[in-house]
Amino acid sequence: MASNTAETLIGAAVLAVAGGFMFYAAQTADIGGVGGGYYDVKAAFRKASGIASGADVRVSGVKVGAVSGLSLDPKTYRAVASLSIRDDVKIPEDSVVTITSDGLLGGSYVAIDPGASDFYVTSGEELTNTQGSVDLLDLLSKAVAGN
Repeated sequence: MASNTAETLIGAAVLAVAGGFMFYAAQTADIGGVGGGYYDVKAAFRKASGIASGADVRVSGVKVGAVSGLSLDPKTYRAVASLSIRDDVKIPEDSVVTITSDGLLGGSYVAIDPGASDFYVTSGEELTNTQGSVDLLDLLSKAVAGN
């Protein structure tokens, strides 16, 4: 009987520690779009290579959300990114949205350069001032070729 009590206490302690790690991971990861506190906007790019669902959305280098989805507009053939932005971050409607990378070997993310407009995008609206990703291999090959 004492053995069962000890095993039960050890099992409860293991579950409590695992729960603590899961809570810490969820807080640290700042997972966007889960639960609320976020609004969704769209941005269309000519070229969206390098980003995928889950990629960061940053304003001035600070993570304010995540890419929640990518799709292709069948009429314009542009890549449409759905961006999940924290509710406490208001994005002016004339902001510039670009796809950039953390460096030569870093991952890509969506950078928002805030505009000066007094009007802000709301959930479901589209940010129209966009610039797609730049392919570093294309740039290097052009530089080597002398073009």
